[in-house]
Amino acid sequence: MKFPLYFSRKIAFSKDNKNNLSRVIVVIGRLSVAIGIIVSLITISTGYGSKKAIKERLADFSGNINVKSTRSNSSYNTSVLDNDGLDIKKIAEIPEVAGVQKYATVTGIMRTEKDFAGIIFKGIGTDFDSLRFKKFLVQGISPKPADKGYFNGVTISQKIAADLHLKLHDSIVTVFSKEDQQPIYRKFEVVGIYKTDIKLIDDQTVLGDINHVRKIQNMSDTDVGGLDIFIKDYSFFETFMAKLKKADREGNSIPHVMGLIFEKYDSSSEAMPAIEKFVGYKNYLENALERYPQIKDWISIFDINIALIIVIMLIVVIINIIMVLLILIIERTNSIGLLKTLGATNRQIRATFINYTLIIMIPGLAVGNAIGLSLLFIQKYFGVIKLNPENYYVSTVPVDLDPLPIISISFGILIISGLALIIPSYLISKISPVKAIKYN
Repeated sequence: MKFPLYFSRKIAFSKDNKNNLSRVIVVIGRLSVAIGIIVSLITISTGYGSKKAIKERLADFSGNINVKSTRSNSSYNTSVLDNDGLDIKKIAEIPEVAGVQKYATVTGIMRTEKDFAGIIFKGIGTDFDSLRFKKFLVQGISPKPADKGYFNGVTISQKIAADLHLKLHDSIVTVFSKEDQQPIYRKFEVVGIYKTDIKLIDDQTVLGDINHVRKIQNMSDTDVGGLDIFIKDYSFFETFMAKLKKADREGNSIPHVMGLIFEKYDSSSEAMPAIEKFVGYKNYLENALERYPQIKDWISIFDINIALIIVIMLIVVIINIIMVLLILIIERTNSIGLLKTLGATNRQIRATFINYTLIIMIPGLAVGNAIGLSLLFIQKYFGVIKLNPENYYVSTVPVDLDPLPIISISFGILIISGLALIIPSYLISKISPVKAIKYN
């Protein structure tokens, strides 16, 4: 065993440390490390968890990726997809694709005798993934359209149901208007009520039979306004292997590979080039966040906040650890002088005290991880802390327990602290052996 590591361990576990100034300093250092770890873990896990939860809700409701017509405008009335080059079967066969479902939308107004609400009527077909949608259902079922005829049931949001005082099996009249034509009236039965917690969806989206939209929009029986494409969820191992493959394609430098491994893997972005080959020239792709720019802008702030908090915590930890090192050096001036007299070099003594300080940090890291992960597990499985979904798009604080960021926090703090201690440790080279031995 090398001298610096051996001697630093002997000092760290020496009984002489229990009744002197270093004991207080060690406690302060460990406490700062533990608090830094706890705050960093909570910040990263809840920050990434919120981003992930919002993206998943958007994707589960209307697909990770949308196929739309280039003729579509800013209105919510979809234009018909161009069939030239569009191959839905080929899209469904792409390995990353979990499912494809057709839809068409039209705007309308739902009204009762006393109230009304502007809506986006999203027509769905027989390929609608009702199992995926089930997580959003509060009551009832999702619409059950058939290939022919019309299904007159609709699934409305809990918000619309509350605004219009509707409940299951109530009838509701909906008015659809078209330019230069008389309004079109339809009477629907409420067969289901859903809740996504995403205000932009819950305020206006109603699910019904696509054949109603086709009739209102003068579309043929096979026309569709768009495609919802769902991407497969990958396990941790599958995601890790996908990152390695991406790193192999893009470059083999160590910083580049490590950057790809620790970044959040976006399977939708990876699948888009393959999907784009089969959508045709007059149609285009749009991911879940692009449909809701307000939400995209809001969650982009998460990255800035996460980075800012991590940097602040890191600075606090480093300042405290440097303070610990300096006080330990001052307290053990006699020992430093004796080591120099016995032939130890400045470099060996610096390494000894840096190792000593890092060893002191380890209990703080362990306690911080234990407390931080315990709090995160409680929140993840019991949802103790609630949020207002109108402001945050989720009803409870979501937690993402991705192992890579969690592990990287502890190792990152250790490595950066070790590097930060190098410059203060040069104080040792200024200590004279003769004066140090006389120092009392």
